Amino acid sequence: MHWLIPFASAPADDARAALATLVLPNLARLLAGLDSAGVDAGEETSLTPPHERALAREVGLHGDDGRLPWAAYFAARDGFEPGSRVWALVTPAHCEVGADRVTLIDPDDLALDAEASHQLFDAVAQLLDGDGIELHWAAPTRWYATGELFADLPTASLDRVISRNVGRWLPAAGQQPALSRLQSEMQMVLHAHAVNAEREANAAASINTLWFSGCGRYQMGSRPSDLQIVEPLRAPALAGDWSAWCDAWHNVDDGPLAVARESMRLGHPVTLTLCGERSAHRFEARPRGVLKRLAARLQPVDPTHVLAAL
Repeated sequence: MHWLIPFASAPADDARAALATLVLPNLARLLAGLDSAGVDAGEETSLTPPHERALAREVGLHGDDGRLPWAAYFAARDGFEPGSRVWALVTPAHCEVGADRVTLIDPDDLALDAEASHQLFDAVAQLLDGDGIELHWAAPTRWYATGELFADLPTASLDRVISRNVGRWLPAAGQQPALSRLQSEMQMVLHAHAVNAEREANAAASINTLWFSGCGRYQMGSRPSDLQIVEPLRAPALAGDWSAWCDAWHNVDDGPLAVARESMRLGHPVTLTLCGERSAHRFEARPRGVLKRLAARLQPVDPTHVLAAL
């Protein structure tokens, strides 16, 4: 079994302080009993976060930074026929404009229902149709767009921009002028829409932008049946709630990692991939001699050092 853990670490000072308080005995024993199988080192400013790079390798997707074709992959899983078209994941969102930054609110916090989403979708679809872009509705905050406009367009993952200043991850000026124009036109359509008037009257955040990501053509890929993505760290990390993140880490250690440790003790194949904001570190069970096995039982690894390096 392969356990992949996104947001296992973060470079923020508050995150580092929280990390130093963690006591994770199951992770410590796992790391002592597993061997490093490689580090995918990167930067916290990359368009694609480490956990998406790691998942892409497991699924079988290929692409440069910001060019992993997740939209086509998920569209196929949602029942659409991807064909040879270029797909983009479209996320209705709210950007909060401050004095010196524009912050994208977590779409999961918008409570956008299907009826309201469909109304916004229809208005945007009508606008995009004039530019040869076809829009497809899958869920309230998960739409897809198809069109050559998105070919070779590097975009930032949602997991890079949620609760953060989006400016550092926007496409470079002039990189895709047609999309920039459409973004402005879509924002005007959204601003004037009755759905947003009703949301604002009810003190709810408006849907004032659309975030495009995962652009590319379909690549054949499938998720391995033994892959377990451990999700509980994501929400508190994106929210910057490091106390809740520590609680989530302890739950992960007591739950999935306790299962992984027992699996390792029984001699079953175990793989662990820890993903931070910059890097992903993969660990695997490999044959060891008696002395190494004994040393691993007696000397558990301090996991905070491993996590801090991510």
